[in-house]
Amino acid sequence: MQIEIKPIAEGVPPKPQTVDRVILLLLALFGGLALLNFDQAVQSGQFVGKAVLGILPYFLLAILFAAYARATGLDQLISAAFSRGTVLAIFTGSLAGALSPFCSCGVIPLIAAMLAAGVPLSPVMAFCISSPIMSPEMFLLTAAGISDEFAVAKTAIAIGMGLFSGFAVLGLERLGYLGQPLRQAIGCSCGTSVFAAGQKTTIVTRFWESRQRRQAFVEVFQKNGFFLGKWMTLAFFIESLMVAYLSPEMVAKLVGSGNALAIPLAVIVGVPAYMNGYAAIPLISGLLELGMMPGAAMAFMTAGAVSSIPAALAVFALVRRPVFAVYIGLGLIGSLTAGYVYQLTSGW
Repeated sequence: MQIEIKPIAEGVPPKPQTVDRVILLLLALFGGLALLNFDQAVQSGQFVGKAVLGILPYFLLAILFAAYARATGLDQLISAAFSRGTVLAIFTGSLAGALSPFCSCGVIPLIAAMLAAGVPLSPVMAFCISSPIMSPEMFLLTAAGISDEFAVAKTAIAIGMGLFSGFAVLGLERLGYLGQPLRQAIGCSCGTSVFAAGQKTTIVTRFWESRQRRQAFVEVFQKNGFFLGKWMTLAFFIESLMVAYLSPEMVAKLVGSGNALAIPLAVIVGVPAYMNGYAAIPLISGLLELGMMPGAAMAFMTAGAVSSIPAALAVFALVRRPVFAVYIGLGLIGSLTAGYVYQLTSGW
C-alpha cells in the first residue's frame, strides 16, 4: 500500500510558538514581586539592568566568538587542538581561567562556545571552576580589601581547584561517563557543522562570502544569544533578591563565630548568600575583623563564586544534569578542601 504525502497547502498559517517558559517564569516572578513589594521590584529591575549592561561586552564577545568559530571552521581546529593533549589542556584551562576577567555568570557564554566547538569537557571544567574564583581585577581588589596574602592564596586555590576538577572529569570521561555535556536545546543550535562529512577543515576568515557560512553565523548568534541571555537575566533577578533579603548580619551569625563547623557552614552559606566577588570582599573583610576563621572566609568566597545560585542556574541551563551534578559536587568539595588547607597554612 502506497501512502501519498501531500504538501502543506499554501496560506495555512504555521503553528504558533508557545511563549518560552523561562521568560514566563521571569515575568511571573517580577509581577509577583511588584504586587508584594513594588519598591523592591523597581530596585530589582534596576539591578538587572545594571548587571546586564556590565556583562554585555563579555557576553557579546563570547557569542560573537562562538558564531565566528562555527562559520569560519575555527571551532574544528580548536577542538582538534584541545583533543590532542588533554592533560596539557587542563593545565592551560586552569591557568587561563584564573587569569581571565570573567565573573561566574560572564564565563557561561564562553563555556558554551568551547563545548559547542567540541572541546573536551575536562579542560572546559577546569576553566569553568577556576575562572569565577579569580581574575586580575579581583586580585587587586582582594589585595586592597583583605590582604596581599589572601589574594595570592585565592589565586593558587583557583588554579588548584581547576586542576582538581579537570582531572576528576577526565577520569570520569575515560570511564565512559559524561558524554555529550551540552543540553539538546543549545547543542542543536550550534552543533551542526557547515562542512560535509569527511571534508577537510579549512579556516575561511571571509565567511560572509558564503551563503551557507553566513547562515551558520546568524543562527549560532541568534540561538545562543537568546538561550543564554534569558537564563542569565533570570539569574541576575534572583541575585537581586538575595542582595535585598540576605543581610551581612545574617551571614555573620552563621560563619563569624569561629566554631568548629565554621568552614562547612561557610561552604553551605556561600551558595545562597554569595552575591558577586566584588560585593563579597568588604563583607569578608568585616567578618574577618569580627573573628571569622580565615579558612571559613576562603571557603565562603570560593564556594560562592563557583556554586552560587545565579551561576549554578546558568550552568544548569547549559549542560545536562549529570554534568551539572559533577560541577556542583566538584565546586563544593574543592571549596571545603581549600578552606581547611588555607586554615592550616595561613599565618592569620
